[in-house]
Amino acid sequence: MCGIVGYVGTRPALDVVVEGLARLEYRGYDSAGVAVLADGESDERELVTAKRAGKLVNLRNALDETPPPAGTLGMGHTRWATHGAPNDRNAHPHLDCSGKVAVIHNGIIENFAALRAELEENGHKLVSDTDTEAVAHLLEDELRDGGTLADAMRRVCGRLEGAFTLVAVHTGDPDLVVGARRNSPLVVGVGDGENFLASDVAAFIAHTRDAIELGQDQVVELRASGVTVTDFEGRPAEVKEYHVDWDVSAAEKGGYDYFMLKEIAEQPRAVADTLLGRIAADGRLVLDEMRITDQELREVDKIIIVACGTSYHAGLIAKYALEHWAGLPCEVELASEFRYRDPILSRSTLVIAISQSGETMDALMAVRHAREQHAKLLGICNVNGSTLPRECDGVLYTHAGPEVAVASTKAFLTQLVAVYLIALYIAQVRGTKWGDEVFAMIQLLAQMPEKVEKVLETMEPVRELARSLANERSVLFLGRHVGFPVALEGALKLKELAYMHAEGFAAGELKHGPIALIEEGLPVIVVVPPRARAVLHDKIVSNIQEIRARGARTIVIAEEGDETVEPFADTLIRVPAVPTLFQPLVTTVPLQVFACELATAKGHDVDQPRNLAKSVTVE
Repeated sequence: MCGIVGYVGTRPALDVVVEGLARLEYRGYDSAGVAVLADGESDERELVTAKRAGKLVNLRNALDETPPPAGTLGMGHTRWATHGAPNDRNAHPHLDCSGKVAVIHNGIIENFAALRAELEENGHKLVSDTDTEAVAHLLEDELRDGGTLADAMRRVCGRLEGAFTLVAVHTGDPDLVVGARRNSPLVVGVGDGENFLASDVAAFIAHTRDAIELGQDQVVELRASGVTVTDFEGRPAEVKEYHVDWDVSAAEKGGYDYFMLKEIAEQPRAVADTLLGRIAADGRLVLDEMRITDQELREVDKIIIVACGTSYHAGLIAKYALEHWAGLPCEVELASEFRYRDPILSRSTLVIAISQSGETMDALMAVRHAREQHAKLLGICNVNGSTLPRECDGVLYTHAGPEVAVASTKAFLTQLVAVYLIALYIAQVRGTKWGDEVFAMIQLLAQMPEKVEKVLETMEPVRELARSLANERSVLFLGRHVGFPVALEGALKLKELAYMHAEGFAAGELKHGPIALIEEGLPVIVVVPPRARAVLHDKIVSNIQEIRARGARTIVIAEEGDETVEPFADTLIRVPAVPTLFQPLVTTVPLQVFACELATAKGHDVDQPRNLAKSVTVE
């Protein structure tokens, strides 16, 4: 989950690296550090490091006070702590005993305790509590036996267990940055007389939009003159080059106080972009990256969705769409639990994995388990060139653009659009919906960006409400049908951003226990189904009456024109009337705004919530 940047070229490396870290700080902000090889004529250059606990600003201040020597080769790191407390000593980079090797790392080295014990027995002095430092000392031993830094890295990687991205520099190889990856993201940026390494293309997007995907168990040698990629055995590796279709402006705040505010506002455009190009000239729905044949889809007899966090909530909504339109049984699993319960999979099972980053380790491990059982694999992902699309039989890319704020917003709405498209596509292939029915639903989907925009234009009362509730200790969320996952998502956003107790419940379960939580003045947010679902609608109105009778403060989200809820709502939030399955696209937005505003009122940094990171690349 940490942010990694490496650079070699002609520019001042420190400037490039710190700029890249600023764009990657959403990946971890427990500490930050840099290493630079000083310019000079000798074959062995001075290696200078600086690192500080806390956010990147602390490191910037330290560098301003004591600027390192100029150099055109360097690397940097922002940390989300796993092994060792987030302090200066455990911040990256880590050095070997000689101070000639520096290493930064993302992931977890599972056998580090055994490696550390071996190193200490052989006389190495390790000064941190991290698993990373062991790698620096292992490289020291390998370099003592001769060969290049890349040779040493390949040999060391053969000894490591777990998921890791490693980047290293060595004073004896003053024109070389070496990276390695296993189950953890690393991408190359290709420039003119300069090259970059990073956890995410956002780190170098200001300098180049040309990138190279690194595959599993590969080592990359980065020089100003070019890039060489091998496997861990030293054999040349095939790589895939691609062009990033967004620019640096998309990764900046654009006048907003927070990235989250910008990303909430970008949702109409993101939804529209995800829908672009999906209809062929004959009116049929097409998914260019499917790579699963129509016949294979007709043979599917069960769908399992695996995802984590917000993506899991998108999966819960997908279940309703897939079962309703495609007529297939669908299960939704937390990716972190999936492979540990012996799930029943076969060649006729379709596993859909949802991950904004495409690097979520729990989702990747679930996909790999499903592949071992010969299931078909389909990914939903926002990041071109990430690991998940490469490991699936097909992929549907969302086109949300970069999402920097840790709490997901536009990625969630575009994931919903993606699962609707997949459900309609399978219905088209299997014949459970006529072509004109699928086309009609796509036409309705095409109206959703305008509906989301309309919601955003009416959010000032929601912001006022959030500010008035800043001192509350708890908020509950209720929903039915697709409103239940929306309630879960609303509660998650409040937990992530406001650090307060929040729970989402299926409203029908209220009488089976949760009603005991209702007390005088407790804010309860209720997502009301459309009036077209008359039975569900009437039942949730009864739920509202039940909690209001017990003193709750009822905050009701209902479609325009629904007058039956008005007598029972202390606060009424209106959203446009849309088809039931599409309602999450409009009812989620007020909950995003509510959580963002309430957290801001509490004085929290909504882009970088405590203890969290954007992409969870460890299990």
